[in-house]
Amino acid sequence: MEQLEIRVSGFGGQGIILAGFIIGKAASIFDGKEATMAQAYGPEARGSACSSQVIISDAAIYFPYVTEPALLVAMSQEAYDKFVGEVKPGGMVLIDETLVKTGALPEGTLLYTIPATRIAEELGRKIVANIVMLGFFAACSGVVGPEAMRSAVADSVPAAAVELNMTAFDRGYEHGEKQVKPQ
Repeated sequence: MEQLEIRVSGFGGQGIILAGFIIGKAASIFDGKEATMAQAYGPEARGSACSSQVIISDAAIYFPYVTEPALLVAMSQEAYDKFVGEVKPGGMVLIDETLVKTGALPEGTLLYTIPATRIAEELGRKIVANIVMLGFFAACSGVVGPEAMRSAVADSVPAAAVELNMTAFDRGYEHGEKQVKPQ
């Protein structure tokens, strides 16, 4: 695997930083890869722009910041508008179609959509939209194995919320499996 740069973006309060942390944890602890994560918040924190930058590689990572993401996860319109232009040609964009309307994409970009917020609301807790998106991410990207991601989710959320989060992950994963054609 060459070094893969990922940006997870949305607004503060959506669990964007946790989502990036879980991707990195799944890759490094449960999938045996190298990973780094950096984060950025808007000045207002909750409700403003927020992103996690994750780099995954089989080899050592010498620079921890994303410069040209091959994969963008956008969970808010502001995040999509701000970061879609940075996506590497031929990259992948995953959006929460409940909150994001797409525009022009870089050439050759694959687009996958999921109503993550709506699915989370159906589960009774809007706060798990990020975990729904992580399941979708695992199915669509293949970057980290689903079992590694499940283990990282279970290891990163409060014990009382593990069952709900695993259900959210599975719903996102199932949605992603329907969109991705077998390779």
